[in-house]
Amino acid sequence: MTWTTLHHRIDDGVLTVTLDRQDRLNAFTPTMAGELERTFTEVNENDDVRAVIVTGAGKVFCAGMDLGSDGNVFGLDESRTPTYADMSDLNSPDIRRVRDTGGRVTLAIHACRKPVIAAVNGPAVGIGATMTLAMDARLMSTNARFGLVFGRLGITPEAASTWFLPRLVGMPKALDLLYSAEILDAEAAEAAGLANEVHDPDDLLKRARALADRWTLGRSRVATALTRQMTVRNANLDRPVDAHRVESLAMFYSSIGDGAEGVSAFREKRSPRFTQPASDMPPFYDEWITATESG
Repeated sequence: MTWTTLHHRIDDGVLTVTLDRQDRLNAFTPTMAGELERTFTEVNENDDVRAVIVTGAGKVFCAGMDLGSDGNVFGLDESRTPTYADMSDLNSPDIRRVRDTGGRVTLAIHACRKPVIAAVNGPAVGIGATMTLAMDARLMSTNARFGLVFGRLGITPEAASTWFLPRLVGMPKALDLLYSAEILDAEAAEAAGLANEVHDPDDLLKRARALADRWTLGRSRVATALTRQMTVRNANLDRPVDAHRVESLAMFYSSIGDGAEGVSAFREKRSPRFTQPASDMPPFYDEWITATESG
């Protein structure tokens, strides 16, 4: 498959994904949705990648949905009349054309085994903003703008943002951001809890790369993958004992894998040589992920 809306570059284990529709301000399309979904699904099996950075080409991160296309600009099949019951099987081919395309992307990011960092180099509005909520950090340029502008268009939030946003900023702030539909500058986005850091434009990608290295360089790939997935999923459990169950399994399998090497390296006062890839997860992993998604 040829990439038509994205550019990919791998440099020493860090994949930089660039939204690349500069003539349309990197506006989001169903094609871009499919390419992003594919990117975050396939990277799980790519052992050359330890972290992912997402940025935009030129001076804009993503101007939101491309509203200039014919028909339903969101890529939805208007001939259908879907019900809530129809949404029970999201993998059904019949339902794919009524699924929110941004949600397909953020669910793929949520399921990603690699840390994901947004390097927001310019304006990010609509799906350009909400896609970053599923990422592990949002670093913004001083030129960045962040807008949840759905209210201005008479549409509702998407990309599972009503799940991600309150967890980042709290319910009162989330409602204010969605109701007001204001576009925030980088400083205001940082104050709201949406941006982790704000940097000069020339430093943005360097700082994103430094963060990716701080999180993943010299770390076990499989332990990092388990840590990410346990944290984003277990935080929403009702009881700590349910987190204990999966943490016990993760500790067991990591202790007999890369963990054994880590202990040996500590005792021998040397750097560890971790070898387990994130493409080969412990035996319980798929069953656990299926259970969390069906529950």
